[in-house]
Amino acid sequence: MDLDFSPEDVAFRDEVRAFIAEAYPKVLRGKQQDSEGLTKDDYFSWHRILAKKGWSAPSWPKEWGGTGWTPTQKYIWSEEQAKADTIPVLPFGVAMLAPVIYTFGTEEQKARFLPGIRDGKVWWCQGYSEPGAGSDLASLTTRAERIKGDDGKEYYLVNGQKTWTTLAQYADWGFFLVRTDPNVKPQAGISFLLIDMKSPGVTVAPIITLEGGHEVNDVFLENVKVPIENRIFHENQGWTCAKALLMHERSGIAGVARSKRGLERLRAMSLSEPGDDAGPLLADPFFKRKVADLEIDLTALEFTELRTLAGESSGKGPGPESSILKIKGTEIQQRLTELTLEAAGHYGAPYLRGLPHNIGAIGPDDARDVAGRYFNTRKTSIFGGSNEIQRNIIAKLVLGL
Repeated sequence: MDLDFSPEDVAFRDEVRAFIAEAYPKVLRGKQQDSEGLTKDDYFSWHRILAKKGWSAPSWPKEWGGTGWTPTQKYIWSEEQAKADTIPVLPFGVAMLAPVIYTFGTEEQKARFLPGIRDGKVWWCQGYSEPGAGSDLASLTTRAERIKGDDGKEYYLVNGQKTWTTLAQYADWGFFLVRTDPNVKPQAGISFLLIDMKSPGVTVAPIITLEGGHEVNDVFLENVKVPIENRIFHENQGWTCAKALLMHERSGIAGVARSKRGLERLRAMSLSEPGDDAGPLLADPFFKRKVADLEIDLTALEFTELRTLAGESSGKGPGPESSILKIKGTEIQQRLTELTLEAAGHYGAPYLRGLPHNIGAIGPDDARDVAGRYFNTRKTSIFGGSNEIQRNIIAKLVLGL
């Protein structure tokens, strides 16, 4: 892949920079700088601006609102968003569910669900993991049984529990894996359902994580009626959809552009004088070596991601290489937050709970929330399929072991 930007790519980069500078909401920027929690409307505000521009779903087919960008343009878009520190478009609808719908869904399902995802009008959550089925996802027990409703139509009656459901407290709809046949091998008896989160019997209960955030939830499903037409693909063949979705999810977890931005912040923190005779932290050879090792690994990961983008643009979906991206990307994110916390030192201690930052915070602004980010990234090597499972996938599908 030629990484030298053509004149057309340079012009595109300049267009992207100018657009972000002009269109990114100032209110949203202020909340990010003050580390305020974002609302549902905050998350959707940037998404809807991008949708109006036609840039909310760069990787989709053009017929459903994709941009038709080249791999280099997608790379530039990712880079420029990271440099500008914009919030990302949430992946659950655009990057995870939508490829399943436009690949496996009926024309009616595409027309019904894709516009709302593209335009930022419907918030989706993912119902995969269960208390006893995380990395071993095929052992899920949430069940769906066919029933006939009072209106004479057929429905699925869904009962079970999902856990670690990210931002389900905001979700309008969710995509769920359910067991529709308990009498066959685990992968063969699973179906892929779309469930309205306002349906009777759906309960969302918060899980407060170590850093004090409400990002994940338990979702309880008790006698939830789901129309048959909300099933994607064939009954008992939802595992095919699940695997395709996980490939897209794992590719996105790598987060190369965001990690590059984080590395820039780490360097800036490490070059600042601590106020005594010690000098900047980056002058310490041991710390400098750790930063250099991280940068080398991040550059190697970036080239792997570019190869994956090139493959997708030629019509190939993400394959087992997405597991490589997931493993290395999450390991780099964790190392980056560890080094950032080390650079912040005692100023990285969490803020006093419930106080404004200008009261509860101490030390430089660069140290703000580094402890929270450190704790939050402990999960990245687990979600989307644990890194241990990803190594098994690589051993089987890449190395042939």
